[in-house]
This record gives sequence, structure tokens and C-alpha cells, in this order.
Amino acid sequence: MSLKIRLARRGAKKRPFYAVVVADSRSPRDGRFIEKIGTYDPMLAKDGDKPRWTVDLDAAKAWLGKGATPTDRVLRYFDGEGLLKREARNNPEKAVPGKKAQERAAEKAKKAAAAEAAE
Repeated sequence: MSLKIRLARRGAKKRPFYAVVVADSRSPRDGRFIEKIGTYDPMLAKDGDKPRWTVDLDAAKAWLGKGATPTDRVLRYFDGEGLLKREARNNPEKAVPGKKAQERAAEKAKKAAAAEAAE
């Protein structure tokens, strides 16, 4: 059984609130879980009075020891807490425009060159 430490959505429409749960990776996002180990409230201010994350780190360590893998958002939090190390991502192709945008840019450059040659 593959275990995941992930966020399960709670809360009302346009008012997200998440439970940090340990679940089988095959179960649905908001479905059955094994244990709730914390909460995450993204609506709270980052530097406010109340913390956005409340996670039982001892329980998280225990589940990580049993082979559970955290999802990316949970891993970011664990990295901030010093529990795990998250590798930085790098995708240099993300900033490259798509095929159509490249065609439009080439056409625009051709028109500009033609206009400059006409002067």
C-alpha cells in the first residue's frame, strides 16, 4: 500500500480549508484517509497572529518512517520546518513561447524589417 501525506479539501465554496491527512494514494482527494495529522488554512495572513499550518510533526515523522511520501505542497512546508529537504525545481523551457507565438513574432519581425528597408 502506497501512502501519501496530502491535503484534503474542507470548507465552503471560495473559502478553502485543508486537512493534512495520511491516505492511501489510490483513495480520492477528499475521500477515505488513515489519520488526520494537521490543518492548513490558506485564508489566514502569512505573518498574522494565528499560524496557517498546524501539523503534528511527530506523527508526520512516524508516517515518513513508515514510507509515506508527502505531496509537493506538504513537502514545501516540511522543508520550511526542517523535516525533509525539497529540491529546487528548474524548467528553463517554461518561459519559451509556444509555436503560434513564435510564428507571430517572426511575422512581426519580418514586417518591421520590410518597413525599415522601405525608408
